[in-house]
Amino acid sequence: MSFPGRAVQRTWHLVDAASQTVGRLATTVAPILKGKHKPTYRPNGDCGDFVVIVNADKVHFSGKKWDDKIYRWHTGYPGGLKERPAKDMRERKPEMILKKAILGMLYRNNLRHGYIEPRLKIYAGPNHPHEAQLPEGVKALPVHPRKRQGSFHFGLGSKYSETPYTAGSAKARLEDDATFKV
Repeated sequence: MSFPGRAVQRTWHLVDAASQTVGRLATTVAPILKGKHKPTYRPNGDCGDFVVIVNADKVHFSGKKWDDKIYRWHTGYPGGLKERPAKDMRERKPEMILKKAILGMLYRNNLRHGYIEPRLKIYAGPNHPHEAQLPEGVKALPVHPRKRQGSFHFGLGSKYSETPYTAGSAKARLEDDATFKV
């Protein structure tokens, strides 16, 4: 089945990055930029959506990554290897922390550089100039959970979100196993 590129409909998504873990947020945004949530997805086609991320200066790292994680890049000149810890990156360019995490999850090809990267809009504060493009009454995407809890079902439906016992309860699992062996 062929799908002409001019029939692709692009929507705008709003993401609030306040108090979200960087990696978990990046795993939510990267498939939207690629268009993997659409039935018309093609790996060699440009079918992704626009993503606007606000409050990039309030992201969260787990563990001691604010002190230990180091961002490195090269200027192109001899001896031009630069490095900066994540804490300094948050003070100087908080948008780059999220941008490097999200773009690191995409293939490095012409599709990424020419089409996908320009559709990612990251802003340090709560204000952004894309109010006109966002649909009326748009709400930010839901927060990616740290672990499977409650009724969050990762898009699989409510059938898969209900478990017969609570996570981490070994006693309940042993009791369930004992009743099935009888």
